[in-house]
Amino acid sequence: MTDAPDQREPAPESAGDRMGRAAEDFARRSGLRRDANGQLDVLSAVGGWRGVIESILPGLVYLACVVLTGQLATALIASLGTAAVFTVLRLAQRQAVTQAIAGLMGVGVCALFARAGGQALDYYVPGFFTNVVALVLLSISAAVGWPLLGVVFGYVRGESVDWRRDPLRRIAYQRVNGLLIAMFATRLLVQIPLYFAENVTALGITRLVMGAPLYAAVLWVAWLWSRPRRGQPAG
Repeated sequence: MTDAPDQREPAPESAGDRMGRAAEDFARRSGLRRDANGQLDVLSAVGGWRGVIESILPGLVYLACVVLTGQLATALIASLGTAAVFTVLRLAQRQAVTQAIAGLMGVGVCALFARAGGQALDYYVPGFFTNVVALVLLSISAAVGWPLLGVVFGYVRGESVDWRRDPLRRIAYQRVNGLLIAMFATRLLVQIPLYFAENVTALGITRLVMGAPLYAAVLWVAWLWSRPRRGQPAG
């Protein structure tokens, strides 16, 4: 009589395995990648030059209209119109429209807040919530030992989640994750007082400067700061 085939079920997936798979999936969707020289492609991270313009110009147009005309309705129409033009151009050129549509929706939410509140300052309120959510998520990820920026950088560098087994790499990624946390916290510390001071011009300018340009700069510094030391493996 022949032995019955081994029908043992595979070992159940551990919580760590599930966390690692979810982390890699999150990193894959982040859009971060390396350039031809193996460095972080920061410009790609913010959507290229076109993405930078699409993220900055609607807010710049809004602020300019508020300062020059003092008419909230005019500023909202101009800002929404600018974001809509970017979306239509991408559709006409048959390009990916995800970022443009996300930008249009973001401007639409800001416009709704401003319209509901009746003040030009209210246009900037949704940004406070966005920064708070990012701050909380990054802080939680650090507390549970899966710093989100480390997850993304580990994937981009080809380290997968193996860096978690190296104390030096864990420290490095916790450190740069803290740098990103500090960026979001600084945005709030600088901009919320300007909101309560009702200084729409200063708030608008700081929102533009501390948006995509600051984010790109922080990513670049974090990438360099978390480089593996000589002799440490990296992808």
